[in-house]
Amino acid sequence: MTIKIGDRLPEGSLSEFIEVESEGCSLGPNTFNVSDLVKGKKIAIFGLPGAYTPTCSAKHVPGYIQHAAELKAKGVDEIWCISVNDAFVMGAWGRDQKATGTVRMMADGNAAFSKALGLDADFSKFGMGTRSQRYSMLVEDGVVKQLNVEEPGKFEVSNAETLVGQLG
Repeated sequence: MTIKIGDRLPEGSLSEFIEVESEGCSLGPNTFNVSDLVKGKKIAIFGLPGAYTPTCSAKHVPGYIQHAAELKAKGVDEIWCISVNDAFVMGAWGRDQKATGTVRMMADGNAAFSKALGLDADFSKFGMGTRSQRYSMLVEDGVVKQLNVEEPGKFEVSNAETLVGQLG
């Protein structure tokens, strides 16, 4: 079943490539429990099919970087990009996109979290296996407050501009 507004995010974990070692986070891939990360925070999340793919690289990630200050001004604590890739790929892509410190590049390596959201998609015909649908959501303390899921092959409602507009 697909997650909807008012639902709590499912249990799950995501990985992130950490560039600078800090207390509790070692250099390299670190795995985090989603429920711990969202506790008490307002988070803008966008999901996309894959790192380095055309629309994702040219429009989706750059839009959230460009509108990060607006999202923060409207009370968003963090911005996450979730994709079905490993943490090494997401870390490299984040560096290429100049997202470090602005957008957390969260890896859903086996699509387990995307499946739990009901937002997975079969990209086998493109040789990519199970991926994430393209979407955006606003989550407050683990509860979905806004949700925008794209029709297959579209990029119309999951962009940063739409989410910024929904925050009033």
